[in-house]
Amino acid sequence: MSNPILELSNALASAVESAGKSVVRVDAGRWTGSTGIVWSADGFVITAAHTLRRSDVEVTLPGEQSREASVVGRDLATDLALLRLEAAELPVPKWADPEGLRVGQMVLALGWPGKRLRASLGILSNVAGEWRTPMGGRLERYVQPDVSLYPGFSGGPLVDAEGRFIGLNTQALRRGLALTLTLPTLRRVVEALQKHGTVRRGYLGVSAQPVRLPEGAGQGVGLLLVSVEESGPAEQAGLMVGDVLLALDGRPLERLEELLGILGELSGGTQVRLKLWRGGQIHELGVKLGER
Repeated sequence: MSNPILELSNALASAVESAGKSVVRVDAGRWTGSTGIVWSADGFVITAAHTLRRSDVEVTLPGEQSREASVVGRDLATDLALLRLEAAELPVPKWADPEGLRVGQMVLALGWPGKRLRASLGILSNVAGEWRTPMGGRLERYVQPDVSLYPGFSGGPLVDAEGRFIGLNTQALRRGLALTLTLPTLRRVVEALQKHGTVRRGYLGVSAQPVRLPEGAGQGVGLLLVSVEESGPAEQAGLMVGDVLLALDGRPLERLEELLGILGELSGGTQVRLKLWRGGQIHELGVKLGER
C-alpha cells in the first residue's frame, strides 16, 4: 500500500539533492557565509549583492575546497552580484518557466551558510507582474515565497518540487520579506554586469518626498526636493531644495518609486524635461542626466 506522505517526502529530498549540485557557498561576509548559484558552466556564479561585505571572496563548490573568486559586478537596486572563478564544466541548474508559477505552489529555499546544504519548505504566497524596488530596480515578476530564509540563505535558490530553479532569494529588497528574482530579471542584469560591471541608470542627484499641492499646481501630489547634490545634474540644471517635481518628460511624478522607475529606463547623458512647482508657479527645466 502506497504512502502519499512518504512519497512526497522522498520527492522533496530528491529535489534538494538534485538542485544542490548547482548551489555554492560564498564567503565574503563578516561572520557567516552566504549562498550562490552556478550561472554558467565556465565559472560564473550569482549571489545576493548585499552579502558581499569584503573585497576578497571565496566560493566553495559541492564536494570541493574553497576557491578564490572575483566580483565581476553588482547591482544594489536588484541585489544581484556576479562572481567569476576559475572552473570548467560546472553543473548548471534547470530553470522553471516563471509564467507557470502559481500561488500555493510548494517550494523549497536552499542555503549553504555553514558546513552543509540546508533547506526550508514553504509555498508561493504572491505571484504578480512587474515591480520596482525602492532603489529603482526592475523585477519582471514579483515573486514572494512563504519560506524561512535563515541567516546565510540570501543568494540561494528557490526551487520547485521537481528541483527546478525558480529564482534567487533575497531579503534586502523589502525589509522583513523574502523575494525571489526570476530568470528574466537574472538574465537581463547578469548581461549588464558582464558588459559594464553595473546596471547603467539615469541619475538626477536629488532626494525627494511626496507632498500635497495647492489646486493651481495642476495635480494633487508632487515630489518635494529635500536635498540636491552639489554639482550634480539637478543642481547644474538649476533645481533647488524646495522645488516640487510634477512630471518628467510628461509623465506625472507622485511617488519616489515613479521617479526612480523612469530614471531606470534612461541612460546617462539623456536630455529630459522636468515640470516643477516653484514659488506658486509652474516652471519647466531641461536636465542632462548623469549615470550611476
